[in-house]
Amino acid sequence: MKPKMIWANLAVANLERTQKFYEAIGCTPNNPHTSNELVSFFFGENNFVIHFFLKNILETNVKGVSFGDSQTSNEIIFTLSAENNDQVDQWASEVKKAGGTIVSDPESFGNNYYGFVFADPDGHKFNVFKM
Repeated sequence: MKPKMIWANLAVANLERTQKFYEAIGCTPNNPHTSNELVSFFFGENNFVIHFFLKNILETNVKGVSFGDSQTSNEIIFTLSAENNDQVDQWASEVKKAGGTIVSDPESFGNNYYGFVFADPDGHKFNVFKM
């Protein structure tokens, strides 16, 4: 199987809050795909797309699938790569200012790794690290 594209769809409770959060941490809006049902952003140099749908819309459109409470469970965790430790620390600061939750503070781990985990306002988790 070789799909032409791949992107992620995540369920959220509040589109305006989601839009403000991801803009505040420097993500680029994918405006042609933003509507009253979803907001969409590009991530990384390859412009990976994540659509953030209102939960009820996503459950209606993806038949037979229910989405749990992202505050207490994880459907996926994305990893965002940083260039160096200073960038990791800067991103942690930006996430806090934007209203995200730092799940684990920046720290060294493993063999030459440094990073942290944060959650967006809906509880979706992201792992940020430099390796």
